[in-house]
Amino acid sequence: MLTSETIHPDKGGMLTRIESSWRIGMIQAVLEQEGAYVFRGEQASLMLQPVNASIVRVKLLPDHREDRGTTIAVQPEAFVPVASHLAEEPELYRLTLPAVTVEIRKQDAVLAFYTAEGELVSDEAGLYQTGRGQYGCRKRMEPDSHVYGLGEKTGFLDKKGEKYDMWNSDIYDPHVPEIEALYVSIPFLIHYRYDKPAYGIFLDNPGRCSFDMRSDTESYTFQTVSGTIDYYFVLGPDLKNVIQGYSRLTGTMDLPPAWAIGYHQSRYSYMNQEEVLTLARSFRDKRIPCDVIYLDIHYMDEYRVFTFDPARFPNPVAMMKELKEMGIRIVPIVDPGVKKDPEYAAYQEGIRNDYFCRKLEGELFIGNVWPGASAFPDFTDEYVRSWWGEKHRYYTDMGIHGIWNDMNEPAVFNESKTMDLDVVHRNDGSPKTHRELHNLYGMLMSMATQQGLKRQLDGERPFVLTRAGYAGIQKYAATWTGDNRSFWEHLAMSIPMVLNLGLSGQPFAGPDIGGFAHHTSPELLARWTQAGVFFPYCRNHSAIDTIRQEPWAFGPEIEEICRTYIRLRYRLLPYLYTLFHEAHETGLPVMRPLILEYPTDRKVYNCCDQFLVGQHLLVAPILRPSTEYRTVYLPAGEWIDFWSGERFEGGQHVMAHAPLERMPIYVRAGAVIAELRDESWKPVLGAGARIVLAIHGAQAGTRVTGRWYEDDASTYAYEQGSFNVLEVTGRFDKDAMTLDLRYLSKGLPNYRETVEIEVNDLNFVPKQMLVAASEGETELEAQGGSWSFDAESSKLKLAVPSAFQNITVKAVR
Repeated sequence: MLTSETIHPDKGGMLTRIESSWRIGMIQAVLEQEGAYVFRGEQASLMLQPVNASIVRVKLLPDHREDRGTTIAVQPEAFVPVASHLAEEPELYRLTLPAVTVEIRKQDAVLAFYTAEGELVSDEAGLYQTGRGQYGCRKRMEPDSHVYGLGEKTGFLDKKGEKYDMWNSDIYDPHVPEIEALYVSIPFLIHYRYDKPAYGIFLDNPGRCSFDMRSDTESYTFQTVSGTIDYYFVLGPDLKNVIQGYSRLTGTMDLPPAWAIGYHQSRYSYMNQEEVLTLARSFRDKRIPCDVIYLDIHYMDEYRVFTFDPARFPNPVAMMKELKEMGIRIVPIVDPGVKKDPEYAAYQEGIRNDYFCRKLEGELFIGNVWPGASAFPDFTDEYVRSWWGEKHRYYTDMGIHGIWNDMNEPAVFNESKTMDLDVVHRNDGSPKTHRELHNLYGMLMSMATQQGLKRQLDGERPFVLTRAGYAGIQKYAATWTGDNRSFWEHLAMSIPMVLNLGLSGQPFAGPDIGGFAHHTSPELLARWTQAGVFFPYCRNHSAIDTIRQEPWAFGPEIEEICRTYIRLRYRLLPYLYTLFHEAHETGLPVMRPLILEYPTDRKVYNCCDQFLVGQHLLVAPILRPSTEYRTVYLPAGEWIDFWSGERFEGGQHVMAHAPLERMPIYVRAGAVIAELRDESWKPVLGAGARIVLAIHGAQAGTRVTGRWYEDDASTYAYEQGSFNVLEVTGRFDKDAMTLDLRYLSKGLPNYRETVEIEVNDLNFVPKQMLVAASEGETELEAQGGSWSFDAESSKLKLAVPSAFQNITVKAVR
């Protein structure tokens, strides 16, 4: 229980801004070396390093010694040669890059950032030092400023007026808006103003740091506890450009295997082998799709990682075989704590090879976690990461392709709740204390896990889920939002939390559906499942001693609602998979706040009770009990009710009817949504899957746009070009339809003879269907295709031969 001691003024976790009179001082000399510029001040130096045309690195050098080292979060290939020019004027220096210009005042080394056209984007009041030797930077904030990103944080979408710490923390207390630090720390902020260039600030410091948008209405600050100020200024000019620029710095996710974006079921814990098999059979008997069942800590032998309890799971290999026949995979939990046991192989290996974390004096760090006294691998060392990855052969030899990393903040059952801060990590030859590297620990564990699985799976894609992470975690793992609760407030809070994770470069995230702790209710489970199937990561998970919350736990009515929406997720898998490919290519999120697509619409700047999936689907969950109506804001354009087909003009609020079995969903008119049309109980992507391109809102004047990405859904062959990207554009007129089908890439063997297209709400009866290719214009049937039109439903169905690169399909009255 929390007491007044929690707010003791000397608590070490309370980061406050106490400035001293310290400043860099007047610039006395400038040194240009290998494309970087070091401005030597009276008390410190400041390095400006161009990264690319629109990104500049700013690093404070307190000891005047040049240091270009980065954390492992930054991609070395992000740094590319870029034309730059430094000019000196009486009062300042001006560094010009193709897209951004930086001015630095001579008298005090204060920076200002401009576009290439000379528009001021960001200026600052300068760097400072607190009374305890910690460094900070203050940047100006305007009345119409909006702040996004900052990773996994509570609260609303817009973070202006808030303050957050970056310190990966195991928080089991209820997640409430005043919690300033959770499990994942991504020190990346996006600043946006209406009709002004957007920019991002990535503070590359894995120790404790803070972002304060609360203390001063005219500025925000970011401040460190250890290390120096090392940040990257990322010029947009629009929001998408900022996210893409940050993603070039820290990397983008690998494409997950298709099974990883299906529905997952978990509990702390499914206690034994028979319970797991019974659960799997229930999903299949009830015809509810499910791809993954998780094993929490009780599967292990006294919580030793890389073991199965011989009594609870007497034959895990046979269990895996039976589950595989059902199309279900197992993802077991793996924590970093290795039980201190001289008869335990993993502990023996770690001790013999000096793989565990130690103090400077050589003392082994031992912390209590689930197994009791445990040692912790030093994942900052490449040799340790390789060893840890190889240990996962224990799982992959059983047919396991996915791992769940938990407790990797790292969480420790002691007063500080984590590893001792005076542990010294090897850090690949550059030793630093845990105080300096804390936020990297979880990401490096997931890195070791993912890279080990990749080496062992013979070209198959692995899946890693992690609770803790840092900037760049998207390269290695999906994240979930930790120990939420079965509160309606937590359902609502999960939306802005995952939206800001997406804006922070992590597109693969989601909350525990139904809530983890406390007890869910039938209505809450139904509403959370409806929303949860549209989150990038989709898992139902509940805690020990809580009421069960599998889809059928509350009787036939709730079971049918859950079945309907889980099946809807699978129907939309090709569309979701296409968005994951876009995330892999660009870093853009799968689940998006409306501001990302409608940045000039002031009504959406803090809109976080609804969201977009890609550009084309708008989802408006019900977030309160006993609610059958809610207002939904539809942005510019025309939108179609997914359930009724009713059409609405955008730029307005509408009242949506939402009885328990219905969640409001809207489709943008002209959208092309790739859908999986498979009514079986285990739908899959890949060879043999029937995909239909559904076009919505076929009315006169509607423009059509959409893409469909396809690969084998399981291997890394896409990295060698084995994939297809089909772009569909077109237009509907009063008495004609024109669709242009163009393969942007066609490196995949044909899985199907035709491309199936379904046009909904066609406003005329077609009499003829023509195709135009390089050979000329002919009847669709003459090319081996077919078509049909249902006048009652106004639905046109096309089967277009797939052996084309570019083709135009015309329907005429």
